[in-house]
Amino acid sequence: MSTTTKSILSDRILNMAQSATIAMSQMARELRAEGHDVISLSLGEPDFDTPDHIKEAAIQALKDGYTKYTPVPGLPVLRQAIVDKFKRDNNLDFDQSQIVVSNGAKQSIANLSLTMLNEGDEAVILGPYWVSYYEIVRLGGGKPVIVSAGIEDDYKINADQLRAAITPKTKFVLFSSPCNPTGSVYTEAELKSIADVVAEHEGLYIIADEIYEYINFTGKHVSIGSFENVKDRTITVNGFAKGFAMTGWRLGYMGAPKEIAAACAKMQGQFTSGANAFGQVAGAHALNSDMTPTWKMRDAFLKRRDIVIAGLKEIPGFNVNNPKGAFYVFPDISSYFGKSDGTTTITNSNEFCQYILKNAFVAVVAGSAFGAEGCFRLSYAASEEQLLEAISRIKVCVAKLV
Repeated sequence: MSTTTKSILSDRILNMAQSATIAMSQMARELRAEGHDVISLSLGEPDFDTPDHIKEAAIQALKDGYTKYTPVPGLPVLRQAIVDKFKRDNNLDFDQSQIVVSNGAKQSIANLSLTMLNEGDEAVILGPYWVSYYEIVRLGGGKPVIVSAGIEDDYKINADQLRAAITPKTKFVLFSSPCNPTGSVYTEAELKSIADVVAEHEGLYIIADEIYEYINFTGKHVSIGSFENVKDRTITVNGFAKGFAMTGWRLGYMGAPKEIAAACAKMQGQFTSGANAFGQVAGAHALNSDMTPTWKMRDAFLKRRDIVIAGLKEIPGFNVNNPKGAFYVFPDISSYFGKSDGTTTITNSNEFCQYILKNAFVAVVAGSAFGAEGCFRLSYAASEEQLLEAISRIKVCVAKLV
């Protein structure tokens, strides 16, 4: 008797959506392998190399014997560096028992979902949202409740929207600022209004993803956990991938109430155990050393942002805002829905991005993956030359749609 694939695989994995950013990156690689000159603006990965002083710290750590298993919540040297960083940069008060280091910030969020949600619990996700939030909540047995804002509101929701979405089943509110995919940054006043709504509901928590903290063009990053009325109910997630160009190091962390931190360490202990030893030593060095390379990257991203915005605004039908952080632009291109080049008719954001990829050989990601059907995400973590060429190609390509 033969065994079908469906009987081998769990409903959990069969019902899980593939990451749209990874899928688009794969398609771009396949076209490139066929000989096409593809410009990939789909992944959220800085094109800068990890600063030398961080790499040298890792090399020295290897020489010093940091090649063994680590404590599940992280090496003390890194956890203390994170405690100091939270106090210095974010006005957040933690001790080492409240810090959990993970294999990337994504694992931190997965740990939280798996430890905080019961079957049927709700998690309010502020949209547009990072592509993995939705599936991570579902994996934890929770129901994602999306509260979204459009480009007319700079993709930022308001307190009344949040208040209306909260029910007795809501366990936490999850969002990023600076935001992936929009690049929007919630102001101090806007964050305070969100904190005030959460404070109205006993037992409701905030998960604040601050992975893009250092790529912030406003001059001031504000952590929602610094507000007194929610400081004991906020879990702050961060990592090294974006601000230190350490994507491949897979190193993230959280600061959380002790009970939640202990639960996440317990969960991680059954999945991956601790993050790699020499990387943690390098991470501690990164947090404790000169930030000049990070600020230089931020300034380069700001210059690229301005180049991209200026170019996209010249394309008819593109509605573009002015993102204040991260390295993404999230244009609204819904005006192209229903248009055709005579062969292909565009009816949604995925078809628009497929059209761009196949005709302009530029890879971007459909807004539907982020809960915003009328948009697409463009990462400007690429050289200025590539960005200018990509925009030129897109402009020529979409001009054929009438």
